Amino acid sequence: MLAILSGLMIACSFPNVGLSFLAWIALIPLLIALEGSSLRTAFRIGFTCGLSAYAVILYWINIVITHYGHLPWVASVPLYVLLMAWLAMFFGLATLVARAGERIGIKTAFSLPVAWVAGDFIRTFLLSGFPWAMLGHSQYRTLPLIQIADITGVFGITLIIVLANVVLYRVLRAIAGAGVPYPVKSALVLLCLLIATLLYGFSRLNLPEARDVKPLRVALIQGNIAQDVKWNPAFQEQTLVSYERLTREALKNGADLVVWPESALPFFFQDELRQAERIRGLARELSTTLLVGSPAHELRNGKRTFLNSAFVISPKGDTIGRSDKMHLVPFGEFVPLGRFFPFISKLVVGIGDFSPGERVTPLPVNDTQVGTLVCFEGIFPELARDYVRAGARILVNITNDAWFGRSSAPYQHLSIAVFRAVETRTPLLRAANTGVTAIIDHNGHIRTMTPLFEEAYRTGEIHPGTGDSLYLRMGDALAWLCVAASAGIAALAWFRLKKNT
Repeated sequence: MLAILSGLMIACSFPNVGLSFLAWIALIPLLIALEGSSLRTAFRIGFTCGLSAYAVILYWINIVITHYGHLPWVASVPLYVLLMAWLAMFFGLATLVARAGERIGIKTAFSLPVAWVAGDFIRTFLLSGFPWAMLGHSQYRTLPLIQIADITGVFGITLIIVLANVVLYRVLRAIAGAGVPYPVKSALVLLCLLIATLLYGFSRLNLPEARDVKPLRVALIQGNIAQDVKWNPAFQEQTLVSYERLTREALKNGADLVVWPESALPFFFQDELRQAERIRGLARELSTTLLVGSPAHELRNGKRTFLNSAFVISPKGDTIGRSDKMHLVPFGEFVPLGRFFPFISKLVVGIGDFSPGERVTPLPVNDTQVGTLVCFEGIFPELARDYVRAGARILVNITNDAWFGRSSAPYQHLSIAVFRAVETRTPLLRAANTGVTAIIDHNGHIRTMTPLFEEAYRTGEIHPGTGDSLYLRMGDALAWLCVAASAGIAALAWFRLKKNT
């Protein structure tokens, strides 16, 4: 029950409940439950905590599978539980490592934070990766705190949160007269980390924006096209009319760049010459650069390959670049190991059998390069880093979150995207079919955002980023150190405990 309580508190720290302060105390019930437990029980307690947390955080998975994937509930629930269990396993491994370390004299104030970060990091890439709703993401609106993401990524914030939970737990135990000493050293370490983090955060927030590069006026269009009709040819004309109307309204005062969402064009831009010319004509009419989402295709080794792409159209109406989605959605855009398991069909019906792009390709907009993250690519920090390293000074996340329905998922998706801007010190523009569309500056400040399921647009002015942060150069060095430390704790505990038996 204590583990379940911790899981529920973790879940409530994320959107849409959004009680972010709960993350700082959510693990205290879990730590109470771990007292004196065996290693097997420690894993089970952590696993239970993770299971209850992700049961609440990821409830929207059932909307995707049943409403849009057209699978019955009897199929949806097992798949939902399987994903919850996969993510909960990393919670269990973290508590297992922490408890094993405690058995051989390693303080939980060290072992649990590093093991928690190690688990979070491993799940960013293992089995395609799913770095959704890490503890640090819950703090996306606490701007002074999250500025260290340009050094440590989100993992530094997660580490501080877990350490704070352990220190508070130890303080409460000491106050309760359990014969536990006050955690003086751990508290001093936590205090120093918090002071350094906040001082750094406020100093970064007070730095003026770079003025040596001309700002761009941008417009983001939210067409609010229902997923049920998005690919229906009968609604193609209505879709284009909506986007044209919204774009003209948004550009009453002009703009350098207009962004339409993922697959805003419900046809192959390369092939539909009449419709493509209509889009080109709009760019010429408004004298602006258009970045639009559209499926694409190309020949690879003599075989037709389909891609989820973004095209850039110049103010003269020329197509001047295309960027392809690199990280596809498993069971949504491709079937993992489909060559070996041809009987497995995609969960989400009707979005095509795509292949990943072959390289990150920044797109030209005036004198600035733009890196395009398509859909859930925005949750992967390495992709944003790759684009900025390749020369992008603006990040654009085009997405279609209509799959999520009226759930908390679009807001969770947005909260993760905030970190891509801070990590790379690069502003991020987010155009979503049904929301949330937003402009996020290089400090992670959400300057403007739309409501869900409304036709809308947002305009603003942004300064291109500098392409300069320690995180860009070092990558996930902190996370790798935590993986190494966790492996060391586990190996040492195994050796010593086996020796004593």
